[in-house]
Amino acid sequence: MSAKEIKALVRRWFEEANKGKAAALAVIDELYATDIVCHLSGGVDIRGLKDLKQYYSESELYSAFPDLHFTIDDMVVEGDKVATRWTWTGTHKGKFMGIPPTNKKVTMWAISIDRVSGGKFVEEWNRSDTLGLMQQLGAVPTPAKGK
Repeated sequence: MSAKEIKALVRRWFEEANKGKAAALAVIDELYATDIVCHLSGGVDIRGLKDLKQYYSESELYSAFPDLHFTIDDMVVEGDKVATRWTWTGTHKGKFMGIPPTNKKVTMWAISIDRVSGGKFVEEWNRSDTLGLMQQLGAVPTPAKGK
């Protein structure tokens, strides 16, 4: 695949994810290889399309942040890999990771590196600023700024 085609694949995923959980789940078969391997923050590894679908089905993200919106900030393609720096924003309206709704508007950044083959994602490494999110939600104290 060309760099342009790989970028289009990433954009397609984010476009569908912005339409909601059902839309994201609907395109997983089309965009991800059956033997997909995802290495996520927190030491979570997902292996295979079935487990990926289950992960997204059980995710609290869309119910906790009903106005969830993803933005691609940067993308760089090298060979069969694409590095994407992205953010999501949302208002905390539902329980998330045990945290009751706070009505706070939050932003979280993440960086994903995806390997693409045969027009589909085959492997992904993802790191997210979970600490920053927890600080925004008030679940973890923010360090005091120096004087």
